[in-house]
Amino acid sequence: MHNRWLRLTWLSICVFCIALRAEALENKDADVLKDQTTKGRPTLKPKDNTEVTSQPQHEGRSIGSHSQTAFAVQEALRILQPLQTPRSRLTSFDKTSGLVGTTLYYVKEVLVLLFMNGPLKDDYLNPQPEIPKLSKTLAQAVRLLENAAQEKEPDAIFLLAEMNFFGNYTHPRNYTEAFRRYNELASLNGNSSAQHMVGFMYATGIGGRVERDQAKALLYHTIAAKGDSTRAQMTIGYRHHTGVGTPRNCNEAAYWYKQVADKAIAYSRSGPPGGQNLQKDSYKIADELGGVYGGGASVVSSGVHANRAGPNSDAHADFDDVLEYLDLMSRKGDLKATFSLGRLHYEGSRTMRRNLKTARAYFMIVARKYWQKDGSIREEDQGIAKIASKAAGYIGRIFLRGEGMEQSYEKALTWFKRGVANGDALCQYELGLMYLHGLGVRKDPLVAGDYFKQSANQDFASAQVNMGQLFLDQGDINTATRFFDLAARHGHIEAFYHLAEISNNGVGRERSCDMATIYYKIVAEKVESIHSSFDEANRAYDEGDTETTLVMSLMAAEQGYESAQANVAYLLDEYKSILSLDSLIPWKKRRSSLLRNAVLALIYWTRSAKQQNIDSMVKMGDYYLGGYGIEADMEKAATCYQTAAESHQSAQALWNLGWIHENGIGVEQDFHLAKRFYDQALEINQESYLPVKLSLTKLRMRSFWNTITNGKINSIRPEPEPKKDWSFSEWISNFLEEPHPYYHGAEDDIDFDEPGMPGGDDDYYDDLDESILESLIIVGIAAAIAFLVYYRQQRQTNHRREIERQQGEEQPDGVPPEQRLPGQQADGGFFPPPDDPNFAQWAAGGVGH
Repeated sequence: MHNRWLRLTWLSICVFCIALRAEALENKDADVLKDQTTKGRPTLKPKDNTEVTSQPQHEGRSIGSHSQTAFAVQEALRILQPLQTPRSRLTSFDKTSGLVGTTLYYVKEVLVLLFMNGPLKDDYLNPQPEIPKLSKTLAQAVRLLENAAQEKEPDAIFLLAEMNFFGNYTHPRNYTEAFRRYNELASLNGNSSAQHMVGFMYATGIGGRVERDQAKALLYHTIAAKGDSTRAQMTIGYRHHTGVGTPRNCNEAAYWYKQVADKAIAYSRSGPPGGQNLQKDSYKIADELGGVYGGGASVVSSGVHANRAGPNSDAHADFDDVLEYLDLMSRKGDLKATFSLGRLHYEGSRTMRRNLKTARAYFMIVARKYWQKDGSIREEDQGIAKIASKAAGYIGRIFLRGEGMEQSYEKALTWFKRGVANGDALCQYELGLMYLHGLGVRKDPLVAGDYFKQSANQDFASAQVNMGQLFLDQGDINTATRFFDLAARHGHIEAFYHLAEISNNGVGRERSCDMATIYYKIVAEKVESIHSSFDEANRAYDEGDTETTLVMSLMAAEQGYESAQANVAYLLDEYKSILSLDSLIPWKKRRSSLLRNAVLALIYWTRSAKQQNIDSMVKMGDYYLGGYGIEADMEKAATCYQTAAESHQSAQALWNLGWIHENGIGVEQDFHLAKRFYDQALEINQESYLPVKLSLTKLRMRSFWNTITNGKINSIRPEPEPKKDWSFSEWISNFLEEPHPYYHGAEDDIDFDEPGMPGGDDDYYDDLDESILESLIIVGIAAAIAFLVYYRQQRQTNHRREIERQQGEEQPDGVPPEQRLPGQQADGGFFPPPDDPNFAQWAAGGVGH
């Protein structure tokens, strides 16, 4: 047995080492590209830090001392460069990564438990932990930087501040030292980046090294924003927009958000034809786990947002499984699957980076099924023609922009013309773009406008934006606005920017500061790469570095990103479960002091809730209810739950309302009202069946006891049916719609969906019910017409008899009317007299007709 365990341990170590080696080989090229990147942000270099080096040096320093300090910074950077920790995805393996990931996850945890599980660090027990000793190489570099910092070298001060704050180059974090260095640099030469960081530390009180002070935070952020710090401008815009540390001021918010939006739109328009490709990195961590309360309980995964797909659908599948399925179908010749693979690799996603060469290969497979090399059509199939034209649009776009290959307007034009022949919207737009700017063709705005119009008619957002710009240049504001509104439905950044400008300047309409601020905010948040740290936060989270994830998310949260605010609150949340089993798991690490901050968690739950996050609103109620980070306030908890419940989306909020009414916490105890909230929770989310039914069972027992003991609490009672005085027409309508009592429930015994049963479709009975009233109306009209015809005939008969009676009285020798035979004349003959109108017919032989 002992040898078996030794072999197992040795095998685990071998697997771990092999995986580590494979990971190192796989990431070799990536490490070369990232060797300049630190955990938090790119490594500072004097030539890159224009904001620092462009500032004037201290007046008392000579040129010689400046050159010596600059050399010391360069030498320190040379020493620090090999110390940068290489990035590896090995630490990101979890139990959801498939068989290999699961195996490596448990191997890693076992090895940590057996061989690397030391005593708890001071940081978990002591609010002011001791700074660990630096390695010899790191200490040498730090000494060089500290000596240069004593000579007031800005680059050295900034580099020391970054190392202490972000933990770059394996340097331990020390927020006290980081604040001191940032403050020193801000006071030295007004460095806007340092001022922004000082304001950030005052705003968050991160690490407990600085007391939170929103007034000072606003001051430093404002100074940094006026120094053209994009991050500070974003932060100031959000603070004025929502009133954080200052009264709400729409004009100030619009002004600062416009500064960022102008930079964002300039970046978006730069680069290849069509603008930069904007990668979205602002994801919510909790959404990957089903939401704050888990799958089926959170708003993001229940109720109206619940996934309604069937068991055979791939809607619940993992992204890797979807890729594998599409690859399988593509190998079988499914062109739609091949095209989908091309789009996934071209656009990228949260878990997969863009691969332009692979995308082009998939698009070419689709295109070659329809076109030959000389451009002739291989097969006249409209289904293939449509999907091949879409692929041609992407191939032409790749050549036009030079993505992953040499740029070629000639090849791009060839592919666009092929797609335009079949009416592809992307090809029409891109071809219009080439004529608009004269890319490989003559510049012709009229031809470009025709192509844009054709593409816009197919609801292509980019073409709609260009149509709007053309009308805007002609002064037709209303038509331009309509096109921008259409494009904004698809989230197009240019559309939002033009709408913001129109609203802010009051062009063609009354100025709306609120709408302008909202539009500017959307534009600013779409270009994350120029001011936000989502990419670093996501990488740190994938690597299991929760502290870095929190710091980076905090910086984005202060800039007003709702997703970042929700991430910060979720990372700081220690109350995810009432019965936590973390203490029973031996390898479960305790949360560091940086992650234990209920006050900060409540702040960001609140800010996220103000931006329409319903789950965050419910979490606010939980914190007020439990007194987490603030004194317990039952009334505020009830208000939070009520506000979240008013949207009729959160079953969790409705259940909580039922619970507090059942127990009289913050509200008057009312069993009947509690039952109503429980019932509403079940109506919204069928997945809450078990907790609601258990709660209702307990509630009915308490209500029954309250009733028989004559308690003062309002017990459960039958809901009174509303009475209404119906008119005759309403009574008839309700009578026809109400099922007959003799047939009530009879349809429940029949399985209309039984296989093979004729007429078993539900729509048949729906149509039958709807046609009953129409049939009755038709029958009623027909009966009315028949009655009118009969009444008219009777009146004619009576009138004729009255005439005949009068004629009989005038001719006494005649035969009385009552004694005449049918058709007999008054004189007793059957032939009409000459003056009778029927005489002509008789004379012509028409008797009897």
